[in-house]
Amino acid sequence: MSRAKRTFIKFTLFIQILLLVSIVTLTSSNTPTTVYSTTKEVKKVENLNVRVWITTVDQRCLLKQLDIKEQLANNYQEEYRIVVNSNKKYQQMDGFGASFTDASAYLVYNKLSPEKRREVMEKLFDREKGIGISFLRQPMGATDYTTKLYSYDDLPPGVAEDPELKYFSIDHDKKYIIPLLKEAMEINPELKIMASPWSPPGWMKTTGSMIGGSLRRSYYGVYAQYFVKFIKAYEAEGIPIYAITVQNEPLYVPKEYPGMKMDWVEQADFIGEYLGPAFESAGIKTKILCYDHNWDNTTYAAYVLSHEKASKYVAGSAWHFYGGKHEAMSKIKEMFPDKEIWFTEGSGGDWVPAFFNAYMDQMMHVIRIPRNWAKTVVWWNIALDERRGPTILSKSTCRGLVEINQKTGEVKYNVDYYTLGHISKFVLPGAYRIDSYTYQDKLESVAFLNPNGSRVLIVSNRTNTTKKIQVVEDGLEIFSYVLPGYASATFVWQE
Repeated sequence: MSRAKRTFIKFTLFIQILLLVSIVTLTSSNTPTTVYSTTKEVKKVENLNVRVWITTVDQRCLLKQLDIKEQLANNYQEEYRIVVNSNKKYQQMDGFGASFTDASAYLVYNKLSPEKRREVMEKLFDREKGIGISFLRQPMGATDYTTKLYSYDDLPPGVAEDPELKYFSIDHDKKYIIPLLKEAMEINPELKIMASPWSPPGWMKTTGSMIGGSLRRSYYGVYAQYFVKFIKAYEAEGIPIYAITVQNEPLYVPKEYPGMKMDWVEQADFIGEYLGPAFESAGIKTKILCYDHNWDNTTYAAYVLSHEKASKYVAGSAWHFYGGKHEAMSKIKEMFPDKEIWFTEGSGGDWVPAFFNAYMDQMMHVIRIPRNWAKTVVWWNIALDERRGPTILSKSTCRGLVEINQKTGEVKYNVDYYTLGHISKFVLPGAYRIDSYTYQDKLESVAFLNPNGSRVLIVSNRTNTTKKIQVVEDGLEIFSYVLPGYASATFVWQE
């Protein structure tokens, strides 16, 4: 039995015992609150400027600003109290956004007139004119949504390998990805950019291709330098890389698009013995995040975060929502309280096609993801076309925030744009999540304290009955509002 296998078996037993002995007790910020009564009288705050933005499932309101006195419904069946406590702080937020995949950037840069492109960019990144995206997860090379297969070290004919990375180049990105990133940073100077590879260059892998296979151990050191070169090349373009993940969805090996199997032992070894020391030697401060896959596996992140060599280089773990439950992030946070949590990918698509279903599903995630310690909420493609491409997939099922029709140039803003907007437009980078009552599967909420002192409360009515909400802070009623069934609202106020 190999040393790595013995280490894995011991670690698995340790994790199983730990999870059995330590029952995860979530704080009131994560656990549904069962107090419904608003019969206890509280003094009302007079003349406080409370602003509200509403989205309704009938699409009559799509992130529409209303006067707090402008009620969409007068009668209500239930009454709920939401107590907000800004003195009880949790994680500090990094931002909210999506990804300028090769496909997305190609469409926005090449298929829109300069005037229309600027309009779309402002609707995406400007907080007043649009939804104020403040976080981008950028692929390092090709993904499933790409115009072609490419890496940053593709070799000319007759060259089998490049251990010195002499052919390294980001010229592909300079055509339209980097210009859009620069424009986004100009519109929103608070924008943070992280990066994730779907695959190393094919010549580093067991398949000799960006599709399938795994990283050859003999290339671990070379691949670490590949990350260093990428970060330095982007910084030379004026684009700092805030964080990276080592591998997108390392437990899934796709057959049609770039991907790679990398188990937790391999990832921990790569980070601890190669990537971390390479960053340290090069003076790179970019955060390293582990895992970058679904909630249905907590062993992976736990192994890397507890690894003797890797853990000191890893800032935390990254998560997707295609399997498992939100609470997985809270479990990892409780096990490793000094490590942070990031949510890095969730896509809308054909599996939740109708506006109603997609809207309700995504608003649940907008609330429950930060309630389970995530510093980010990041959807997938910023833009796709009328055929859900460009893509190298035989069939595309994903949906972008924006749809750009390649034939007509028409731009359509999808449900994903509005659900993300309920948080990205109002919660500033550096905000703290603060305590708030929530009633799971009935009336769910999440609250934030912005650096400028403003409070943000996002509320989703997950039932068809109209509900009156009484919002209380410091023992005072800040406001009350009647929220229609299957509607969501973002409230903003300041003392």
